[in-house]
Amino acid sequence: MSDARHVKLFRNGRNQAVRIPVEFELPGDEAILHRDGEKLVIEPVRKRGLLALLKTMKPLDEEFPEIRDPVPEPERVL
Repeated sequence: MSDARHVKLFRNGRNQAVRIPVEFELPGDEAILHRDGEKLVIEPVRKRGLLALLKTMKPLDEEFPEIRDPVPEPERVL
């Protein structure tokens, strides 16, 4: 766990806010906030990767045509 840091709370309109020191900055521009007993926990939102997207897709039920992909002949150097 990182070193603790004393921070000030302030109001931003009707919301209570806290400035996050640079050494505690989170990646991205969104976070998840939840309570753990008396503690508030802030976690970065993880972006879904390609594997997660592929797992949501259904397999295709069609056959693909054969594609000829001949190896090109090497170029002649003159």
